[in-house]
Amino acid sequence: MTGNAVIVGASSGIGRALAHELAEAGYDVGLAARRTELLKEIGAELPTHAYVATMDVTDADDAVDGFEQLADAMGGIDLVVLSAGVGHENRNLKWDPERETIDVNVRGFAALATASMRHFRERGSGHLVGISSVASRFGNGGAPAYSASKAFVSNYLEGLRHNAASGAADVTVTTIEPGFVDTEMAMGDNLFWMCSPETAAAQIRRAIERERSHVYVTRRWRLVSWFIRAMPEFVRKRVLV
Repeated sequence: MTGNAVIVGASSGIGRALAHELAEAGYDVGLAARRTELLKEIGAELPTHAYVATMDVTDADDAVDGFEQLADAMGGIDLVVLSAGVGHENRNLKWDPERETIDVNVRGFAALATASMRHFRERGSGHLVGISSVASRFGNGGAPAYSASKAFVSNYLEGLRHNAASGAADVTVTTIEPGFVDTEMAMGDNLFWMCSPETAAAQIRRAIERERSHVYVTRRWRLVSWFIRAMPEFVRKRVLV
């Protein structure tokens, strides 16, 4: 694995761990997030060349401009990982947390995903990886916008995968659906089957190497997803509150 990779949302969690995984695999890595100084610290830790771009995904137009500038600085991009995301427990249904979730996870994600696909078409090839969530498989009364936004991410990536199949460029689109990962997004303590960001990143790296279409992280979450979808809705209402 060599080439140029961009990770949006590289300052923490899965994105930060994946920056190390990809650099160790030989990629030069573009690190994009809001916390510029932290990105510089992460870049200094990597064994390959690192590029840093300040990017606020809540502003979709600004994020696309930043992505295009980063692509120019790196001389082209072979792999894009969209890991930026937010989630809030919001049982009182306040609008600001819902709006931020939609701005980042839906508007920002779609803007960067389409920018990536356009870039790959121009180059003739590329690989887009989107970090969704097992939460995409069901609604959650405690975080309704988060689950809905991740359903958008998973379905949007599937649409892009079909779109790529009908084009001339050789573009791979991979959907990653993690379960509980030990990050700020976990929304709870003592969650079962919690894995570290490093474990998640290692499994994502393998999915990238194998050009998989869809992967659960960790793999056991495939069973959980199936089990929850098989529940009658009245049971899910009691469980997912």
